[in-house]
Parts: sequence; structure tokens; C-alpha cells
Amino acid sequence: MLRPQDGPTRERKSLNGLWAFRLDAVGDGRRHGWWRSALPQARQMPVPASYNDVVPDQSVRDHVGDAWYQTGVRIPSAWAGERIVLRFDAATHRAVVWVDDVQVAEHEGGYTPFEADITDHVQPGEEARVTVVVNNELTWSSIPPGEIEDGPGGRTQNYFQDFLNYAGLNRSVWLCRTPRTHITSVNVETGLDGADGLIHYTVEHTGAQDVCVVVRDAEGHEVASGSGAQGRLRVGDVHRWAPGDGYLYRLEARLHEAGSALVDSYALPVGVRTVEVRGTRFLINGEPFHFRGFGKHEDTAVRGRGHDDVLMVHDFELMKWAGANSFRTAHYPYAEEVLDYADRNGIVVISETAAVGLNVQMSTSPSRTVTQTYSEQAIGSATQQTHLQAVRELIARDRNHPSVVLWSIANEPESGVPEARDYFAPLFAEARKLDPTRPVGFANVMMVSADRCLVTELADVVMVNRYYGWYAFMDDLPAAEAALEADLRAWADRHAKPILVTEYGGDTLAGLHSLLDVPWSEEYQSSLLAMCHRVFDRVDAVVGEHIWNFADFATRPGLIRVDGNKKGVFTRDRQPKAAAFAVRRRWRGEA
Repeated sequence: MLRPQDGPTRERKSLNGLWAFRLDAVGDGRRHGWWRSALPQARQMPVPASYNDVVPDQSVRDHVGDAWYQTGVRIPSAWAGERIVLRFDAATHRAVVWVDDVQVAEHEGGYTPFEADITDHVQPGEEARVTVVVNNELTWSSIPPGEIEDGPGGRTQNYFQDFLNYAGLNRSVWLCRTPRTHITSVNVETGLDGADGLIHYTVEHTGAQDVCVVVRDAEGHEVASGSGAQGRLRVGDVHRWAPGDGYLYRLEARLHEAGSALVDSYALPVGVRTVEVRGTRFLINGEPFHFRGFGKHEDTAVRGRGHDDVLMVHDFELMKWAGANSFRTAHYPYAEEVLDYADRNGIVVISETAAVGLNVQMSTSPSRTVTQTYSEQAIGSATQQTHLQAVRELIARDRNHPSVVLWSIANEPESGVPEARDYFAPLFAEARKLDPTRPVGFANVMMVSADRCLVTELADVVMVNRYYGWYAFMDDLPAAEAALEADLRAWADRHAKPILVTEYGGDTLAGLHSLLDVPWSEEYQSSLLAMCHRVFDRVDAVVGEHIWNFADFATRPGLIRVDGNKKGVFTRDRQPKAAAFAVRRRWRGEA
């Protein structure tokens, strides 16, 4: 599946804007066929956006079930005779789509795109009715998982993730046209041979047409070309894509018919670089790389998880200000625009599936119905199949992004039982089969130590979330420092692999100050991070530090969650806490 783009043979039309919208907790819409006519009793809702916080109504924020969206779109007359596609960049967590009265698509998974060929269901020059029902329910077979609970106030969603279950059409919707004979995918793998760059490409297409490929540099000069649906191109004196240097070439795949007439073309930005794990080092272009950055969330006031270019650019500028060189897409694939921006700006990305909460021991719900994570009553074969598809869709979408250097299969699953290894082994195998060029890992939960984890042996890197000084040894930083160092050295001794500390930190209430290191104060957050940094610097195998979190973010209410999770070094509205300045001094080497 190729992203929509405008070009010599392709065109896209944004369907973003105000859509008709209605919540449907009891499923009336599916029973009564709301897609067959104008959506009844509808209000307007912006797309892209999460719907939860747009309306000041508790029933909207806490809604469980279906949410209906509908809009009208006029098909351009000039698209007659062409292939017409309807694409959704994401619909959280699953969706069914109709064009007029015809169902054209169904998709499971809230953070990867899907599309439908609607050529036979629309008329160029005429208007079509597009209706989408988006469902936000989490079950034991979904990724992420959850349980629906029935109580006196109705159905509620119990989930095992520490962030709000934002839902809706969080990303853009597109109407696109391509030739009927067209390119269906373009994939690249890059390498280095001395000063030269190597680009291995594969072009898939419909029809028995001729394929040619041209690579141009950033100034538009042709630097390599080839023919055939697959091949290897050599770029002399290549300008490598590197951290801090987001240099991109442009590969254009062209589909020709006999007589050389152009049938279709597709342009793909390409960053030439290599990624390798060697011993306890993580190498980019053969050079050791140390991850400095954050776990993040797609989370802002009102928009929820809805993509916003303004906030995206601002976040990248704040990361640059702090001296960060990388981030993890915790805990789901981010919008593709985010990866595009990371590509162009030389920011390194760990791309993660939405598999968070595969750990019933982390649930605080008193009504939890199961006590064993891996079973057919909880995380079982159905979940594994959903998870496998999530891995496939993540890699298919993100594999051409040079900024993505590592696949994260899951965050904090229960990994200390034999069933965990049985569950995860096929997932790691699938990731490596689909993309043998990148390392694969997962984020280990703090309660599973190096001698107990049975999944890390499947990974290429050790990724650990560690909260010494907060969830363990709070208010005793000397003890926390000793425990953290012992923990990391145990991982280093047991696994000859690079160690990435993918989460560390503590909640901090902005504006709370203390002469002493008092938990929740800005001073304590700075001291806690400084303690962790001292330990990282003493353990040679540690090659990465990602603070949890870049900014405060929304969660469901809880005893330790007052207006969300406060572990950010920036507030939710992106104002710095004292720790932001301390981190800037460390990462930028400034006094």
C-alpha cells in the first residue's frame, strides 16, 4: 500500500474537515443501517481528531462502543477512467466503511492505514456519501488488549495501559486517483560500500509493464538509474543519512508500456544508511550511536491523539532545544507525517506496535476476570494473530523510513513465564523475515529481572524500563542508584547486547519546589534524572537513555494520576520544568 501523493500520474484530495458525527453505545446504527442515508441526530466533529475531549460531556469522553462519521465527497470529473481509492491513515481501534450503500472496507488496528478501491462504486462528477463506524472497544483479542465491564452506570472499558483510550479518526482521510495499471509498492534497502551507497529496490505493480528507476540527489541531479522490477543501484560518493543529517535522495519508479509511454510513477524519499548491532554497540553507518531522547505520546489538549502539524513541528523543535537525537513511538505507530519529519531532520526513531498492556499483573482493576496473562481466556492465539498482523502492518508502512532503526514488538509484557516466550517467538521471527535489516526488541517491565526474563534472549538489544527512585526507593536516591546499577550490570553480564533504558523518571508537579529532594518537586525530578545518568555513564553496555516522558499526558483518573501522568520534562502545554534545562545541559554539553 503506497501513501497518497500528487505526481504526473497520481492525485490526492483531502477529506479532512467537519464530518457528521454520532455516538452509538448500543449498536443501533449497525442494526438500522445508518450508512444508507444522512446520519440521524448528528453533530459536527473535526477530522483528524480524537472525539473524546472535543465536547464537554463525560459521556463523550468515557464513551464505549461505536462512533459514526459521515461526509459527502464529489468525485472530480477529470478522474473518469482512473482508479479511485479511499484511504484512512488511521481509525482507532477498528472501522467499517461504506460508500453510499456498499461496504468497501473493514480494518482492525487503530494506528496503521487502510484503503479501499471504490472505482466501481462512484461516478466521476457525482457526489458520494462516505460513512465510517469506528469502534473503540478493547478486548482480550485486540492490540492493545482490555476488558469491557458491566456496572451500575453501564458498560465501561478496563484497559491495562497508562494513557487515555483516545479514539476516532485521529489521522487524515484521502480520496486518491491512480492509473488502473499502477505501481502497488516500492521498497528499498540501503547499504554502504566504501564511499558508495547501495540501494536495493523492489517495485510491485499490476500488468506486465516495463519498470525503470531513477535516483536524484537533493539538488535534482540524476545519480543512478536502472531497469526492471528489482535491482541494485550504486550511488557514488554517497551523502549518507545520519543522526543530525537527514539527507534524502529521491527515487522515482516509473511504469511504462510498450513504446515508452508513461503509465504510472511514484516518488520515494530514500536515506542511505546502515544499522547494525555488534557486541554491546549499536552502530549507524558503522559508527557507535548513543540514543538520547524520550518516550513520547501523540497527546495534546482537545485534539487528544489527533495529528496536528503545528504541534508536531513544535515538539521536534523542543527536542532539538533539549539536545535529543531520538525518540520511541510509545506505545503505537505514530502518524506517518512524524516519520517524514524525522527523516528530513536526522532524528532517530524506535518504531513500536500498539502492544502495550499484555500483562494482567499490571492491572489494578478489582473486577479483573483473569489472573494468568497467557491463556485462551486472556492473551491467547487470537491475540497473537492480531499482534502478528500489527507487526506486518507496522513494517510494511515504516520500512522505507531511514529514521526508523529499531522495531519494538511490545511494551512491558509479562515476560518471566515460559508461555511468554512461546507467544513472542513467532512475532520476532515474523519481524526478521519481513525486514532483516533492522534489529528487533521489546521494552522489559521493571518487575522482571535479567535472570527471570525469557523473552530478551529473542531480541537483538536489551530494552528496559526502570523507575528506581520512583516506584522503587522513592525518596532514597542513594539506594536507588545502587539498585539501578546492580540491575543494569546484571543485564550486561547476562546478555552481550546493547542496553537501551527506554523509560526512566518520576512524576513532577510543575511549580512545586523544595529546598530538599522531595518527591513530586521539580528539584527531585532533576536529581532523579541526574542519578540515573551517573549510572548510565558507569555501565559500558548502556547505549541509550530515553526519559519517560517528553511531556505530561492524559490518563484515566487514578489515585496516582491527578490530571494525567506528570512524568514529562515539559508540561502538557509544552512549558519546561526544571529538568528540561538539566537535560539540555547534559545532552548539549552546555554548562
